[in-house]
Amino acid sequence: MSAFYREKVLSVQHWTDTLFSFRATRDAGFRFQNGQFAMIGLEVEGRPLLRAYSMASANHEEELEFFSIKVADGPLTSKLQKIREGDTILVGRKATGTLVTDNLLPGKRLLLLSTGTGLAPFASLIKDPDVYERFESIVLVHGCRQVSELAYGEELVAKLRDDELFGPLLQEKLLYYPTVTREPFRNRGRITDLITSNQLFDDLHQGPLDIETDRIMMCGSPAMLEDLKQLFETRSFAEGANHKPGHFVIEKAFVER
Repeated sequence: MSAFYREKVLSVQHWTDTLFSFRATRDAGFRFQNGQFAMIGLEVEGRPLLRAYSMASANHEEELEFFSIKVADGPLTSKLQKIREGDTILVGRKATGTLVTDNLLPGKRLLLLSTGTGLAPFASLIKDPDVYERFESIVLVHGCRQVSELAYGEELVAKLRDDELFGPLLQEKLLYYPTVTREPFRNRGRITDLITSNQLFDDLHQGPLDIETDRIMMCGSPAMLEDLKQLFETRSFAEGANHKPGHFVIEKAFVER
């Protein structure tokens, strides 16, 4: 168990019957880049039960935050969704992941494309002043099935807009685009379709996809990631990775269990 920090749960918020978030203490020795993930979980019968979770908190914050799905029979999430203030979670000592800005070629517009709890790493990134220095505009897209599932992201953006430091930055640079697929809402449709049809860019009064200026990060359901990867590769966008920057990067360590 020496490979883990033991952190205390500070608060838990249940957003829907399938989504919750929680905050925990952060050991001063735990370092990460915004957009990365770590193995987190619980000690069950004396052994660690872990899954990869992106930090939804920024690396300059004193507490850790995570955004999670609830799976009734999931080995970890069936237990994790029952945590309460004061409980102990395990946090792996090493953070990793591909959703860091160094893995992207220089560009002007950053598209952050997410579904469900895939929003988590972008919750970290949009609190990073360096991201606003690197890009002229940041487009945060969050796709969900139902309107209620957008609540975490909507509150996140609203709080940042009211923040003394980030408020002015967001006003100039951050464009937030929530969309749903199964209910009436101002934005409707799958992210792939919204990009292919240019609806996303038209709604935001932005120019269409441009390989010269657009850089992309993606996190969400495996089906969405595969569809978007094909979409971008057919337009000659190259996938980036650690030590090899590209036009887009994908986080594959998505939690569905």
